[in-house]
Amino acid sequence: MTGCPWPPAPVSSLSGAPPPAGRVDVFAFALDPPEERLAALRDTLAADERERAARYRFDVHRRAFEACRSVVREILGRYLALAPAAVRFQYGPQGKPALPPDDGPLVFSVSHSGELGLCAVAREGALGVDLERVRSLDDALAIAERFFSPAERDALRTLQPPALATAFFTAWTRKEAFIKALGEGLSYPLADFDVTLLPEEPARLLRVAGDEKAPARWRLTALDPAPGYVAALAAAEPVDAVACWSWPPR
Repeated sequence: MTGCPWPPAPVSSLSGAPPPAGRVDVFAFALDPPEERLAALRDTLAADERERAARYRFDVHRRAFEACRSVVREILGRYLALAPAAVRFQYGPQGKPALPPDDGPLVFSVSHSGELGLCAVAREGALGVDLERVRSLDDALAIAERFFSPAERDALRTLQPPALATAFFTAWTRKEAFIKALGEGLSYPLADFDVTLLPEEPARLLRVAGDEKAPARWRLTALDPAPGYVAALAAAEPVDAVACWSWPPR
C-alpha cells in the first residue's frame, strides 16, 4: 500500500484465535486494489452486500465499498478460521456491523477515507476506529463552532493553516472513534465531551458530560497509517498494547 509505514500483518499471529486480552490489532488496507484482486474479493461478498454496492452511483464509491467490506471479511476470517465468504454480520440500530455472539469473542470497528481503510480488532470490549484524509477546509472553524465543545473551539482558534486542518481532523477522528465505540453514531452530541487536538498533546479523552469518571475508563490512541491521513482508536480500558499492520499479509 502506497506510503503505509506499518509492516505487513504476520500470518502466524492470525491463526484462528482472537487477539490476546488487552491488545487491539489495527490493519490498514488500500481501497483501490488491482482489478484482479478486487474481482477475487467481490466473490466473498454476501447477497445484501452486492445489492448495496450496486446502489452506489459512482464507480469509485462502489469499488471502495466492495474492497472495504471484503477485506474486513478476510481479516475476520483469519481470526475465526473461516473462509471470508463464511463470515456473518449482524447490524445494530445505527447500522454498525458486528459478529453474531455465537461466533466467539471478537469485536471490530471499520473506517475508510480517501484511498485507505482501517479495521481494528480486539477480543472484547467497546471499540471504535476512525480515519480521515487531511484536506484544506475553508469552513473548519465554522464546523467546529457548530459541533465541537467550547474548549476544543478555543484550542483550534490558536492555530493557523495548515496546522489548523490537521488539528481539526485530529479532533474529528478522536471524537468519531469515541462515539463509534459507544455505538451511538452521530446521534451522540459531539459537544458533550472533550478530546485533545493540539500537535504537542497525546491523544486523550478529557471530559464527558455527566460522567466525570469516563476519561479514566477509556484509552484514545493516535494512529499514523499513511502520509496525509490522521486516525484514532478508542477502546475501553484495559488496553495494554495496540499493534498496527498493513494488509494483505506477506
